[in-house]
Amino acid sequence: MARTGLGEALMNWRAAVTPSDVGLPGNGARRTPGLRREELAQLAGISADYLTRLEQGRAANPSAQVVEALARTLQLTTDERSHLYQLAGLATPTPDRIPRSISPGVQRMLDRLNDTPVAVFDAMLTELHANALYVELMGERTGNERNAAWRNFLGTAGRIRQTPESLGLLQQLQVADLRRTAARYPHDPNLHALIDELRRRSTRFGHLWESGAVAEHQATRKTIDHPRAGAITLDCDVLQVAGDDLRIMVYTAQPNSEDATKLTHLTTVHT
Repeated sequence: MARTGLGEALMNWRAAVTPSDVGLPGNGARRTPGLRREELAQLAGISADYLTRLEQGRAANPSAQVVEALARTLQLTTDERSHLYQLAGLATPTPDRIPRSISPGVQRMLDRLNDTPVAVFDAMLTELHANALYVELMGERTGNERNAAWRNFLGTAGRIRQTPESLGLLQQLQVADLRRTAARYPHDPNLHALIDELRRRSTRFGHLWESGAVAEHQATRKTIDHPRAGAITLDCDVLQVAGDDLRIMVYTAQPNSEDATKLTHLTTVHT
């Protein structure tokens, strides 16, 4: 079967990444170097069948989200990432667009936090990456629900327990975040589309946007109602990645607490 330039490049890059590079066990000797298709697909959040079709030239025109996830998982350099976008027939994101890439150094750090729920969000509050324990804790989010602002103004209630007061403060913080982001990226069409939809469909968002509400991230404690483990109360910290305009959300439990035991159990169950 004739392979495409995209397929050949993906195979070569996959062969150059070892399991230990992405926080996976080596599992003994391998017939071929690098990651297996199933491993790359799982880490990038796509199906193994779709990755196979991309590599074999039976699928074309992957979305920018898929390309970015593959570039991140394969730990591509800036030039390699640009080349991957070109092979996929997509324009490489420019500086006036919100960054959606996770640097190899940050990705290596994330790969080593398997026992900690961690998620990464871009400057418009869209989830770019969530490790397996975060997904187990919060549930999988797809489509518009991957954007935290869209979810909290227009979407369905998640597992985090909220009071009217805590939800109101969170919404104020998210509006302030989006206003600062709009000032930094005034020409990003995806950001404009999100803000326009929220203003059009949410009276609450429109009021906060017009009022000029301001807020800053603070360390908080959140209670998550897990469908099997029950209520788990965790500390939530948001870390900023200098230069990449990313937010890393980290959940931790107080040592030797019942919540720590529950979190460890979730880790064990997932493993």
